[in-house]
Amino acid sequence: MSNTSTVGIKAFGAFIPRLRLDRAAIAKAHSWAFPSIRGKGEKAICSWDEDAITLGVEAARDCLGTHQDKIGKVTFSSTTAPFADLQNSGIIAAAMNLDQRTGCLDAGGSTRAGLNSLINDLENTSEQDQLVIASDRRRAQPASPAEMRYGSGAAAMLVGQGDLIASFLGGEHLATPFMDHYRMSDQPYDYYGEERWIRDEGVVKLVPATIEALLERSGTETAAVAYFGLSGAPKGSDKIVAKKLGIDPANLLPDFQENVGDTGTAHPLLQLSAALERARPGDIIVVASFGAGCDVAVFRKENGSRKPERGLAGTLKDRIPETSYLKMLSFDGELNIDWGPRAEVDTKASFPQQYRAADQILSFTGGKCDSCGAVQFPSTTNCVECGTPATQKPFQLANDNAEIATYSADWLQYCPAPPLYVGLVQFNSGARVLMEIVDVGDQELDVGTPLRMVFRVKAKDNLRNYRRYFWKATPTNN
Repeated sequence: MSNTSTVGIKAFGAFIPRLRLDRAAIAKAHSWAFPSIRGKGEKAICSWDEDAITLGVEAARDCLGTHQDKIGKVTFSSTTAPFADLQNSGIIAAAMNLDQRTGCLDAGGSTRAGLNSLINDLENTSEQDQLVIASDRRRAQPASPAEMRYGSGAAAMLVGQGDLIASFLGGEHLATPFMDHYRMSDQPYDYYGEERWIRDEGVVKLVPATIEALLERSGTETAAVAYFGLSGAPKGSDKIVAKKLGIDPANLLPDFQENVGDTGTAHPLLQLSAALERARPGDIIVVASFGAGCDVAVFRKENGSRKPERGLAGTLKDRIPETSYLKMLSFDGELNIDWGPRAEVDTKASFPQQYRAADQILSFTGGKCDSCGAVQFPSTTNCVECGTPATQKPFQLANDNAEIATYSADWLQYCPAPPLYVGLVQFNSGARVLMEIVDVGDQELDVGTPLRMVFRVKAKDNLRNYRRYFWKATPTNN
């Protein structure tokens, strides 16, 4: 355990999918079989082209912004990473345009992996900063309690030394064979034990003792805790644990159950993000994650002034209301829709092409002419404006603001979220790119509508169980 004040969090970011499904729609869909089901609030759901990787990229972008941080390692924690034998963190590092020599690590096996990885990287900080990302898009069996409870989301933390937002006072781990839930590697859904058993025999007996041990080792008084968050436990467990420890209930961090849902590995880091947005210098923050044991970390808010691009508050506000339960089932792969002959296309990816154009595909890097200053995508040998050869320098378009120049909504071409919006996107840098536009919702598009870039799944090859990624445009109000 580390208790040095020179190590901590230098930046943080969060991302919640824009689609928010009204839980009443879920209850209504199952009322014929389970009339007692009630739905309260909403949950964050992913579109068909979002997964744990794309959510993680967006959280990392919110964390790093346009800062040129020298990152030595990327740790990606998830229980729903798309690839079992392909480094998910490597794809994220490429999308973030990080140095190819950046160390990459995937972590999983438990919803505690997010907080566990954060503690481990803080306890083993090197001279270079480390980026910790936690992200989950979990499936739930229709009509199960998990279907109501689960939501999707991601959080990212930049840890290291120097100008700190929060200093790390210590971490504590407890691994025990208390089985609250599990999922076999070949199964799509989690299986849970009885809620009262989990709460009374697991959470109440294991979590307070672990927190008390950490506070004692770090020399922190329980009365000094200004913010406390608990994830991975049955609803209301945070209040019980706080009461047992003597923590003021007013100091509880939001559990996000009413507006997002349980986000798995990302949840404790999202709670930490909420605390960092609210806390004042000197405030003590304690976050705990439960699941076959628990992990606990304690921080002290410092004077660091670095802020995320939008932050947790911004991504929570950026929402598109959704009431279609069938749409969620389709996006989650629970509903096999007959899309007709237009969907019968082979989307096999060319590995050589993906490798040769990796900077264009994953980090959305075009070219800027040294001679005339024109920006273009893709980069070519000759400038498209002045024709001068060998003048192209890398120019990343992912963080360049843009607007719609032209667009169309196509109901005939296959798209898992019809209609397919395609438009000519005008970037502030001068580049023009024909792109797919997503997450439109009920918003009226028009020439001049502001856009921002998002990292998404480009296509799914269901024959070979592979997916390709690329950048798309989305309307922005932020």
